[in-house]
Amino acid sequence: MPRVVSLVPSLTEAVAVTVPGALVGATDWCSRPADLDVTRVGGTKNPAVARIVSLAPDLVVANEEENRAPDLDALRAAGVEVLVTEVRDVPGAFRELDRVLAACGAGARPGWLDEAEAAWSGLPVPGRRTTAVVPVWRRPWMVLGRDTFAGDVLARLGVDNHYAAHPDRYPRVPLPELCAAAPDVVVLPDEPYRFTAEDGPEAFPGLACALVDGRHLTWYGPSLAEAPRVLGAALRAAHR
Repeated sequence: MPRVVSLVPSLTEAVAVTVPGALVGATDWCSRPADLDVTRVGGTKNPAVARIVSLAPDLVVANEEENRAPDLDALRAAGVEVLVTEVRDVPGAFRELDRVLAACGAGARPGWLDEAEAAWSGLPVPGRRTTAVVPVWRRPWMVLGRDTFAGDVLARLGVDNHYAAHPDRYPRVPLPELCAAAPDVVVLPDEPYRFTAEDGPEAFPGLACALVDGRHLTWYGPSLAEAPRVLGAALRAAHR
């Protein structure tokens, strides 16, 4: 079994539940599974390269968006193999999960991945489409822009991102402009910024707000199986 370090929380969960014992290191942000007991190697944006190298991993799994190229280059320079994923939509998530799990020693495709693919391929056609603004940070306000996994997740649930055609993937947009867009719903995930009922909706008076689990919106792993149901319920609740 290969020794694996994961620098991506969603991939950490996927590898841990599929190939128990393969992970020897993960970031401080890798919160799933809850009982994960491996060496912590710092953050996704500032991993401790020397600590990772000291674990003598056969493979480090990373993501082109979550991790910085200089850190990955430093690992390669130290002789560590790095597998970098690129996930911009739901089908891409399934392809990359297959690739990562095979590289980490999975002997067969896990059942949870089949269930997740079935959940997304069996979605009903939305009765009507709605528009959304999707903040991911405040101070300054940043939102989902073009070509993002989370944007594709929402689109498949009948929610069209108002900024999907923006030149930037995560544009900074002043709050007055976000409000003036007058979307059907403002989608507020609890990561990377932790929006809550008390921190977020008050900035959008008169607009419906959906507080959603960031893991279901942005993670590609076991949570994909329940994401359509959980996200759909949260989005419907915002319009009641």
